[in-house]
Amino acid sequence: MAKLLVKLQRYFRRKPVRFFTLLALYLAAGSLVFLHSGFAGEPTVTGSQRSPGAGEGPGLPYLGVMQLSRGFKAAAMMPEGGRRHGPWFKSTSKEPAERAKAGDYGSTRSQALRGRSGREKEEDRANEQARYIGCYVDNTRRRTLRGVSFFDYKKMTVFRCQDNCAERGYLYAGLEFGAECYCGHKVQASNASESECNMECKGERSNICGGVNRLSIYRLELAQESARRYGSAIFRGCFRRPDNVSVALPVSQLMLNMSVDKCVDFCTEKEYPLSALAGIACRCGFPTTLFTLHEREDEQLCAQKCAGEEFESCGTAEYLLVYQTQVQDNRCMDRRFLPTRAKQLVALASFPGAGNTWARHLIELATGFYTGSYYFDGSLYNKGFKGERDHWRSGRTICIKTHESGQKEIESFDSAILLIRNPYKALMAEFNRKYGGHIGFAAHAHWKGKEWPEFVANYAPWWATHTLDWLRYGKRVLVVHFEDLKRDLFVQLQRMVGLLGIAACEDRLLCVEGQKDGNFKRSGLRKLEYDPYTPEMRKMISGYIKTVDTALKLRNLSGVPDDYYPR
Repeated sequence: MAKLLVKLQRYFRRKPVRFFTLLALYLAAGSLVFLHSGFAGEPTVTGSQRSPGAGEGPGLPYLGVMQLSRGFKAAAMMPEGGRRHGPWFKSTSKEPAERAKAGDYGSTRSQALRGRSGREKEEDRANEQARYIGCYVDNTRRRTLRGVSFFDYKKMTVFRCQDNCAERGYLYAGLEFGAECYCGHKVQASNASESECNMECKGERSNICGGVNRLSIYRLELAQESARRYGSAIFRGCFRRPDNVSVALPVSQLMLNMSVDKCVDFCTEKEYPLSALAGIACRCGFPTTLFTLHEREDEQLCAQKCAGEEFESCGTAEYLLVYQTQVQDNRCMDRRFLPTRAKQLVALASFPGAGNTWARHLIELATGFYTGSYYFDGSLYNKGFKGERDHWRSGRTICIKTHESGQKEIESFDSAILLIRNPYKALMAEFNRKYGGHIGFAAHAHWKGKEWPEFVANYAPWWATHTLDWLRYGKRVLVVHFEDLKRDLFVQLQRMVGLLGIAACEDRLLCVEGQKDGNFKRSGLRKLEYDPYTPEMRKMISGYIKTVDTALKLRNLSGVPDDYYPR
């Protein structure tokens, strides 16, 4: 054996090239075996890794109506042919199973491939869920699709619009002006030339999203008719039958097997926002001066059992049980710039976090005119506040949002609506906006870290000085408390519209009451499990509340609401 090794050593000393050649061949063969073993079988996913399909869905739509990641998880557990993404999708693909065989999900290569193909997959899903039926005329005064609507002037896509409409059970989805989405159960307009639907979607240049007053409309393909649903109707209360009920609630039908769902579905099909149950009669209409929904009765007066559902109440012939359907009341949805330049500049002034954006939404619906801003917020512009981009002195908007509190800035305006909110609520709202966006929430670490104490120390004094400065330097200041606006919207909004010099149309204000929340309201579902205010903070803020209360009363105005003081 020793002699053999000596001979090999002498051989390779004389022939070094052959040695290195054999060595290279050996390493190459080993690499091939390793690569083959890596690609031959299924990928192994450990407990700490994500399973294929968990959270791999497309981005959530603007309204946040559906979490598609949950749909993918369910698809992995359902047999072939089950629903994949929700009640409105037809099951056609084996995508999750094919993904699992494609390779390691953690690899850089697979991530790059998924990113490159994301747009194509979204387009494929849009094609699966809907059928394009054509370009249609639209009218801002009388919409072609009269259900819910939403805008996104930055990220609108065909799929996003279809997704929102389908989740709410609508049969049609229409896109307009590249960024506006409308839903409905009926198409109530004539066809237009396809060449008039010529605007690319803001979120995907490869697709068309209608045109100017033109809708690209899709018929949504639901998995089955029984999957249609109209979302959750909002309970409005028990009301006495109006004197002229056939005019106040013009559409009606007798239902011997009456239930809440049957009446709500009937009024939704007829495209009315109100559904009123009167025993075995179902009536539909709008809130009007004949039927304002302002004087609620004791619900026991409406507590007659439904003929078709023993655990539900269906009202009586004299006392109607009223629900608000998912049909959007379009009597107050049209908005435009002022036709002539405004002669006076009106401020919508508030401390940050006091509900300025919500107030702008209400004013735009109540007047039909866009509001402006002392600043420019791209996110607000993208969501439909078109006056955001105008210079605040342009004179094209009905009022101008501002958080300024300096004498020079205040004296630039001819009059003002001063919106005041409980400082405890306003500070928390602004902190959430600062660290979580307009409708987001600050993270737990921000509340527990140094950010929150520093924020309160800097912003709490500003809450007081902002109000004091506007009371001192402002001209024709109308004080509106946020809490009063929430509690009695009709009356307070009437006051605000009056200051703006607009004749308040009562039917339009009643329409606003049904659309009051808008898209810039935090859900309220996520609340802190503890009080973020320390005793020292509360002592400081209580002093500022007393100062503001005194200043208001010195001007013969009502003081701050009682709930400003902590209990």
